[in-house]
Amino acid sequence: MVAQRLPLVVQTHVDLLLLFITLLAFWTRMGCLAQPNAVVFDEVYYGHFVSLYMKRIFFIDDSGPPLGHMILALGAYLGEFDGNFTWNGIGAEYPCGVSVWSLRAVPATCGALCVPLAYCLTLELGFGRTAAAGAALLLLLDNALIVQSRLMLLESVLIFFILAAFVCYLRFQRVTGRWPARYAWLLLSGMFCAGAIGVKYVGIFSYLLLVCVAGVHCWKLIGETRVRGTRIIAECIGRGACLLSFPVALYVVCFYLHLVLLYRSGPHDHMMSPAFQASLQGGLARFTLGQPLEVAYGSEVTLRSAASHPIPCWLQSRNANYPVRYESGRGSSHQQQVTCHHLKDVNNWWIVKNPSRAELSVGRPPHVVRHGDVVQLLHGMTSRFLNSHDVAAPLSPHAQEVSGYVDFNVSMHAQNLWKVDIINRVEDSQVWKTIVSEVRLVHVNTSAVLKLSGSSLPDWAEGHAEVVADKVKGHKGTTWTVEEHRYGTGKTASSWHQHQQLCKRCTNICAGKEREPQLYSSTSFDVERHISLWSKFIELQWRMLTVKQEDVEHKYSSTPLEWLTMDSNIVYWLHPCTNAQIHLIGNPLLWGVAKLSLLTYLILAAIYLLRRRRGIIDLTDDIWERFVSVGMMCVGGWLFNFAPFVLTDKRLFLYHYLPALVFLHLLGPVLLEHLHTHVLSKDQHRLMLLVCACAVLACAFLSYCAFRPLTYGSPELSADGLRALKWRRSWDILHRWRESPECHAPCGRTALLTNI
Repeated sequence: MVAQRLPLVVQTHVDLLLLFITLLAFWTRMGCLAQPNAVVFDEVYYGHFVSLYMKRIFFIDDSGPPLGHMILALGAYLGEFDGNFTWNGIGAEYPCGVSVWSLRAVPATCGALCVPLAYCLTLELGFGRTAAAGAALLLLLDNALIVQSRLMLLESVLIFFILAAFVCYLRFQRVTGRWPARYAWLLLSGMFCAGAIGVKYVGIFSYLLLVCVAGVHCWKLIGETRVRGTRIIAECIGRGACLLSFPVALYVVCFYLHLVLLYRSGPHDHMMSPAFQASLQGGLARFTLGQPLEVAYGSEVTLRSAASHPIPCWLQSRNANYPVRYESGRGSSHQQQVTCHHLKDVNNWWIVKNPSRAELSVGRPPHVVRHGDVVQLLHGMTSRFLNSHDVAAPLSPHAQEVSGYVDFNVSMHAQNLWKVDIINRVEDSQVWKTIVSEVRLVHVNTSAVLKLSGSSLPDWAEGHAEVVADKVKGHKGTTWTVEEHRYGTGKTASSWHQHQQLCKRCTNICAGKEREPQLYSSTSFDVERHISLWSKFIELQWRMLTVKQEDVEHKYSSTPLEWLTMDSNIVYWLHPCTNAQIHLIGNPLLWGVAKLSLLTYLILAAIYLLRRRRGIIDLTDDIWERFVSVGMMCVGGWLFNFAPFVLTDKRLFLYHYLPALVFLHLLGPVLLEHLHTHVLSKDQHRLMLLVCACAVLACAFLSYCAFRPLTYGSPELSADGLRALKWRRSWDILHRWRESPECHAPCGRTALLTNI
């Protein structure tokens, strides 16, 4: 009997409600995306970085990691943006050659996908499709989320990664199949967590929440006596690998791509070390190309302070002495000034001299300088030795003065010996290397260390930075790096001395003038050097975390309390001639419902806990566990993303509240389902609840429609129409009320601005 072959059967399930909601989300976020055809608010900030990506120019953004910028640059690349647009300011018109739609398409797509993700997340929490549709509609109709999605900004991308991470993790929890399918979801969750942190550092708040939730689930699993110990260990290790190790690896990969893409010198080079700068095409690499790698006796070098950030400075001396007495009345040695200056010039050059020999040229073969060697540093232009002694520094009386030694025929003898201490050495015989070595120069006579004090000298030193010798512990301010280097071919020290005796009237100028062409000349030694990508990653990450830019006051900055009361808004864009404008204003009704949901949940949770403490069990274990999970996910998500901003003193804006707000939008519908199913027992009460929910949703839609002109920038409203939308007195809504000659006729009419 021949077995009958069954036809191949493929089954698929399409959630039509989810599909419909997704289409609505794309319609609200992607429609007329190229309008306005002008730079809107922070597009001027992110657009500058996108242009640098297009040109492969290195930059640092201390406000966040580079993944968000790369995602925006992807849209620009797909739109064939060449990066030549100048982001002069908010309101600047995009030229015809720039595809505005492609610049904004990626954030808009992420913003649209947040809506179906809210639907899926609600289902994964164990609630029905009605609650899931309600959560999706709340995100769909929030004007603030729409505005932030339709522009070249990063909040929609951040929220997308956060929601996707939670959806994948909850899916992992619910799947009961074999481990490859389950852990694929967990790996995706870890990937989206890395994406959230890679877009903005604030993404770490949601990541910490997810890790805490996973920790709670692991703790519960450990308590399951029916599960074997080996499986528990495997589950804990698997979750740790997917949610801890994997995101860290992806985060590093993100920086790896950033460094590979941006290989050209840029405006932020000065914030990086010489080794980092030398690895970039152009910039410092032009000066360091072909330099000798190993510093030898007779080498001519410039020494850059590792503590001079963000503006670099180099050890310098010049033909000028310290004043006999300072403003405080203290006396000085009146010897030649040694300072740190932020300009590159010929006065930055020093000659590394062997104290036991007179030659100032490099021998054949070169006699290299190693860790622990004692050297003298002769200033190239003035022929003064770097010196220190028991004289108080100009602005740091606790430290020693550093000078270029001048023999005044008094009892102050030269103390110009310095020991080379290579702090990043691999072995004690480490050779002093150009750019690579981080060196401390220890004064032999006093054991003080050459240091940048951090103070700026008065006018007599032209504002140069103070250099001192101080007996300090640690390396702060004491590290120096050889940046430019060439092998010297000069005369001996004795011949220079004889030359100075013959030229007494120009004691140091004559020697310097003869040496100046040599100091400007280049070397013929070609030495390749590379800095590893891992070293570049560590340095770049450290700079991003430690370099702080001053927070200046901004007209539209706000506080977390103003977010809750909706007392703040941001004017994103204003048409130069009409009343068309875009504002970051949330849907007032939905924001009010979000706060009411939070309050209701907290009250209900307190009642449940008190009654359970009294032995009154209102909910079964499964329902109670689901209720607690909602609290961990939604209330915890709001708290983790809101509380850190309350504790910070940095400048904040309304859009910082959006990730926290999304979790409250999820809370409202699931709380309604809980009340309908497990709290209200009478049909009349349940019907009233459904009627109220429908009425609130209808009012939310009307509120969305009312603020739609301020969300999309069209249609233009009259002054009366704008005045009607000012629901809060603190909102900054502008309108034009009389003609102005600055606005040209093609705009239709002219007017001056006023605040309603």
